[in-house]
Amino acid sequence: MASVNKVILVGNLGRDPEMRTFPSGDQVANVRIATTDRWRDKNTGENKEATEWHSVVFNGRLAEIVGQYLKKGSQVYVEGSLRTRKWTDQSGQERYTTEIRADTMQMLGSRQGMGGQGGGYDDGYGGGGDTGGGYEAPRRAAPPPRAPAPAARPAPAPMAPPPRAASGFDDMDDDIPF
Repeated sequence: MASVNKVILVGNLGRDPEMRTFPSGDQVANVRIATTDRWRDKNTGENKEATEWHSVVFNGRLAEIVGQYLKKGSQVYVEGSLRTRKWTDQSGQERYTTEIRADTMQMLGSRQGMGGQGGGYDDGYGGGGDTGGGYEAPRRAAPPPRAPAPAARPAPAPMAPPPRAASGFDDMDDDIPF
C-alpha cells in the first residue's frame, strides 16, 4: 500500500529565522511557525483558540530566501514532509525531534518596503524535472490593464424552423424517448 508524508501549513513566524551556514556554503534556516484554530464554545458561546507551534527546516536556496525576506510575524504558506531526527544533548542523552522539511514556501501578505504580494518559492525537489532551484522572482510586474468591454449587442432574432420534407415522412427522431 502506498503512503503519503505531506504537511501543509499556513501560519506566522514566532521569531526571526535562525540561519546556519555549513563549510560547503550551503545554508539552513530554522523557523517556528504558529498555527491557530479558533472556534466558539457551544455551551458557553465563548470564543476560544488553540495555538500549535511547528518546527520547520529550509535548506539550500530556499533557506537563503527565508533568511532574506522573512522575519518574526511574517505569514507564510509552507509545504513539506515530517522528518524525525536523533541528536545527543549536552549531557550525552539521546533525544529525538520531529520537524517539517519544507519543500515549498509562499510568502503571504504584504512585505514592508517592497510593495505588493510575496512570491512563491520551491526548492526544486518537487514537480517534474530539474528546476535548477526554481523559484519565482520576489517581485512581480503588475498585469496589463484590461481593455473596456465592448458595448452590448442586441440578441439576434430567433430563426424560423426549417421546412418539412415533401416526402410525407415525419422526422423519425420524434418517436424516440430520451
